[in-house]
Amino acid sequence: MVRVGFGTDSHSFDENKDAPLILGAVKISDSDGLNANSDGDVILHAIFNALSQACGGESLGYYADPLCEKGITDSSEYLKIALRMVNDIGCRIGNIGVMVEARRPRIPIEDVRRMKRAIADLCGISEQDVGITFTSGEGLTSFGKGKGILAQAIVTLVG
Repeated sequence: MVRVGFGTDSHSFDENKDAPLILGAVKISDSDGLNANSDGDVILHAIFNALSQACGGESLGYYADPLCEKGITDSSEYLKIALRMVNDIGCRIGNIGVMVEARRPRIPIEDVRRMKRAIADLCGISEQDVGITFTSGEGLTSFGKGKGILAQAIVTLVG
């Protein structure tokens, strides 16, 4: 059996918020945080949505909003819910692909590698099974104009 899930998430920048930018469970230095009730990690949110969709589950907010109300804002904690869903249907993750659209910040390759390691560790898969690519969007969308960050994820589940 093979299942495929697609997820997306986006947040605008919040220049007035004194919070770090977190992407793929990695703190990105020298950048404004995102406007969100949680840590705003659009990459983990998109992966959550993709995993949940592949399992027949709900969108992130259904699971995360009650946790945010309790003060749990770490997106890696939300991801654990989706990983339990994958386990509950007798599957494992085959691979994860992430596409990020953002004009800013420019992410150093070392940070991208840290994201891949963090995601692989969280999901119990190999780094080679995590792909992350970025585009500036060429100014065509609000993300390409630097107003926020969009992440899209696709996952395969095998079981």
